[in-house]
Amino acid sequence: MTTTNAARPKVDKEALRRKYAEERAKRLRPDGNDQYVRIAGQFGHYLDDPYTPVTPRAPKTDHVTFAFIGGGFAGLLVGARLKEAGIKDVRIIEKGGDFGGTWYWNRYPGAQCDTASMIYLPLLEETGHRPTEKYAHAPEILAQCQRIAKKYDLYEHALLHTEVRTLTWDDAAKVWRIETNRGDAFTAQYLGLGTGPLHVPKLPGIPGLDSFAGHAFHTSRWDYAYTGGDPLGAPMTKLADKRVGIIGTGATSIQCVPHLARTAGRLYVFQRTPSSVDARNNAPIDPDWFASIATPGWQERWLMNFTENQAAGFPTEDLVQDGWTEISRRIRAKIVDLPPDQRTPENMLKAWEDADYEKMEEIRARAETIVKDKDTADKLKAWYRQLCKRPCFHDAYLQAFNNPNVTLVDTDGKGVERITPEGVVVAGKTYELDCLIFASGFEVGTEYTRRTGFDPVGRDGRTLSQHWAEGMRSLHGIHVHGFPNAFFVQPTQGANLISNVPHNLYDSAKTIAAIVSAAQAKGARTVEVTAEAEQSWVKLLLSGPGLMIGSQECTPGYYNNEGKDPGPVARSYVGYPYGAVAYFHYIDGWRRSGKFEGLAFE
Repeated sequence: MTTTNAARPKVDKEALRRKYAEERAKRLRPDGNDQYVRIAGQFGHYLDDPYTPVTPRAPKTDHVTFAFIGGGFAGLLVGARLKEAGIKDVRIIEKGGDFGGTWYWNRYPGAQCDTASMIYLPLLEETGHRPTEKYAHAPEILAQCQRIAKKYDLYEHALLHTEVRTLTWDDAAKVWRIETNRGDAFTAQYLGLGTGPLHVPKLPGIPGLDSFAGHAFHTSRWDYAYTGGDPLGAPMTKLADKRVGIIGTGATSIQCVPHLARTAGRLYVFQRTPSSVDARNNAPIDPDWFASIATPGWQERWLMNFTENQAAGFPTEDLVQDGWTEISRRIRAKIVDLPPDQRTPENMLKAWEDADYEKMEEIRARAETIVKDKDTADKLKAWYRQLCKRPCFHDAYLQAFNNPNVTLVDTDGKGVERITPEGVVVAGKTYELDCLIFASGFEVGTEYTRRTGFDPVGRDGRTLSQHWAEGMRSLHGIHVHGFPNAFFVQPTQGANLISNVPHNLYDSAKTIAAIVSAAQAKGARTVEVTAEAEQSWVKLLLSGPGLMIGSQECTPGYYNNEGKDPGPVARSYVGYPYGAVAYFHYIDGWRRSGKFEGLAFE
């Protein structure tokens, strides 16, 4: 909610900087990302699929025009655009039992998108689906994924519950050779990779992790057989006599804690770092209103309007009107208040800082207003700049701590001390539990091969990890030299719009379909970015400002490599230096020209 200038609290910026630095220092760890445990070996059962049984099938040894790794939004969007372009044999390989990607796995109670449904759910216009609420819950998002797969016949060639083991470019045959854990050994002329960062769960590296004698699971594999209830929101009645602990207070915990609070006999929320939690203000979408705005091209207009509001310029209207666009509205208001001759980059950054400090003070005051116990409210206050971590929005999380059965166990930045057969130990005190839930998130920032389980081998036997040993190199984040007919679908080195990742994927799918169509029309067997074009693009990217918020102002998290110096490799994980809006306009012109500058068709 927006606050008038007169009502905004007075901010002592120097005191806040000291407080932010103090809280950051408490949480810095020399092991960075290595503090987390990879789920394998003795922890391998945390990866079991509790939702869909594996169906036996014969291995595939055929050839397809296009193979795509990943059945989430990226695979669905690319598959749909290729089908529209006339490519009939599109094969999607997905380790889950259905399409959906992270939304196949995330079925924990209360799961929902944190960007408005109108711009988050893919292909609403093409499928004719009207979101039921401004922030759709997980079952509706998964249903939209299945709706897309059915509309575009993507189930026909799909390989579900299948993991890629090797990807190798055969230069003589001009095809990609693909092998999987199901014995498949087939070829594809083109290869797409949309593996994303939010599908490989991780566990916290806490001593005694494997010693707990009660029931334990990760939020991405929610065990409704133990808790009762279901993803649609039925109450988890089996927890009524249980002592439940949850480790982690990020976006997932924000959404599921209120449901646990309503059903668990006793709930302990173990917190290392509080999230900033602003108002969500979710509401049903009125069918008549939706009919009035759903004119041809409406979703693309909404996508661009959100990006214009959230990322650049001075747009005349805000269609989405959410917490993300409010951040930018505040910054713009501060800049407008500057005299024209003082609108220097330095002063504009200070204006951003002022808006950020004011907003975070309001979010901390919100905790005080909602949570009745002052000590608990103080511990739920986030002491960092708003975009240091993924901003959270919820209308029931803070309220849950007013329930008499809910206890916040704040570790003052240290984290849980250890896990024992009986429960969780914090500051020498054991909290006895029947059930322990890990809301510890996914592998973000770890090596590509660790997250995917494979390392693509391009021309002359050179692997992707070798090509990217000194930092990511690409054209538009999509094309990599030495990897012909391969397309990477993700935000980095493109628009890099993190607030609404589907917009990046939506745009990349259009680009890929245009390139494949052009290659087919030319009779080209391969398409590849030249070394010169790749080098020029990376040089352009590195000419930009880099991170707008310095790591010294941020508490550790996956946004900033857990507070460690990212080094030269991670510094390449940037976007178009002129911003997301400029990138989308640039790439649209690049596609429409039909020249596909920087690519070689042979």
